[in-house]
Amino acid sequence: MFQSICALILAAGKGTRMHSRKPKVLHTILGEPLLGHVAAALRPLFGENVWAVIGHEAQMVRDTFAEHSLRFVEQTEQLGTGHALMVALPELRAAGMKRVLVVNGDTPLITTESMEQFLHEAEGAALSVATLQLAEPGAYGRIVRRDGNLAAIVEAKDFDEVQHGMPTGEINAGIYALDLDVAERLLPRLNNKNKSGEYYITDLVGLAVEDGLPVRGVCCGDDPNLLGINNPVELARSEELRRAAIVESCLASGVVIHAPDSVRIGPDVVVEPGAELYGPCELYGKTHIAAGALVESNCRIEDSRIGAWTIVHSFSCLDHAEVGEDCLVGPFARLRPGAVMENGSHVGNFVEMKKARLGEGAKANHLTYLGDAEIGARTNIGAGTITCNYDGVHKSKTTIGEHAFIGSNTSLVAPVTIGREAVVGAGSVITKEVPEGMLSVARGKQKNFPRRS
Repeated sequence: MFQSICALILAAGKGTRMHSRKPKVLHTILGEPLLGHVAAALRPLFGENVWAVIGHEAQMVRDTFAEHSLRFVEQTEQLGTGHALMVALPELRAAGMKRVLVVNGDTPLITTESMEQFLHEAEGAALSVATLQLAEPGAYGRIVRRDGNLAAIVEAKDFDEVQHGMPTGEINAGIYALDLDVAERLLPRLNNKNKSGEYYITDLVGLAVEDGLPVRGVCCGDDPNLLGINNPVELARSEELRRAAIVESCLASGVVIHAPDSVRIGPDVVVEPGAELYGPCELYGKTHIAAGALVESNCRIEDSRIGAWTIVHSFSCLDHAEVGEDCLVGPFARLRPGAVMENGSHVGNFVEMKKARLGEGAKANHLTYLGDAEIGARTNIGAGTITCNYDGVHKSKTTIGEHAFIGSNTSLVAPVTIGREAVVGAGSVITKEVPEGMLSVARGKQKNFPRRS
């Protein structure tokens, strides 16, 4: 970890070309906001010394990252990248920082290794800039060199071939390393006399050259991982690059993946070697798939844990769920937040669980809703059973003991308790406690009438 150096993520812009109300940095790649990808790459190098400059929909950004260790500086007026650095400088100084790495919040493919390499190559220079060689520079800022040395960076809209020389294809990657002493010295001299009327951080290069300070342009080849995202097309391309890299890493580690081109795995997902996935499927958030587990096609799993030798059948959806070892899930099962399946339990087709625990070896194989429930080991839940947990105002709990048998098409009106080894007859509506070992039948008496001709 670098000492007395911090990272500053520029994340205040609107991202108008994304055609969305939310800030560009909150658009997602593999379920994670762009800003989250950038912060995750920087945290191993800087620990808690990672700041983000926010502005457009600042509270939305704060709320999204409420549980992250990001520090925020608010740029109430979005007057350009140079102005963002001006706003952040006092806080960086107050924290005892001496040097800063500045990156854009829309570069989700940067890696810890690439930033570490850039910082090593930037050592000894007052100001360094990462550059790229592109066949088509497009709208990226142009690098201007004199005798091979970095002389200036000119925004594409302000570039003049007569004034600045013919373009070479070398562009600004938007990544900078500079001493804060240099920033304090040069920032007051920035002006906004350009077509956008903004204060550009890129103008610091020309000012540093003018003052005879050591400036360095670190060429990073044509690495697409350093490019920012400006529109939905570039977002899709970047997401595919990240998806392919993660899947390739899983395959190399020993995960079996069928139809890998259709498998999407988030950056924080852990899939242990020996697990098996069938595409298409999606794994997001903090999901953990244990060795020996099998996830069939068309499943979506988010922030969930899947135990060893468990099978998740096709078309199942798991969200903040915990599934033990040797379980069967689905097909067409839905496990909502708070759903827990203990070892050897079964949840079958068209079964939904929410804030419910299914005990070891218990089974709910068909057409069932289990909400706010505690179900004992080796209990059987018949098809069509529902826990009626909501009375319109309050949620109440259903408790079912071990080895109980709940007949098909039963409604359990919470709060209610079913004792261990109790049996509930099919079609019952249970509103009162069923004691241990008892048989309960709660339904109207059948009556047969002659048919009318």
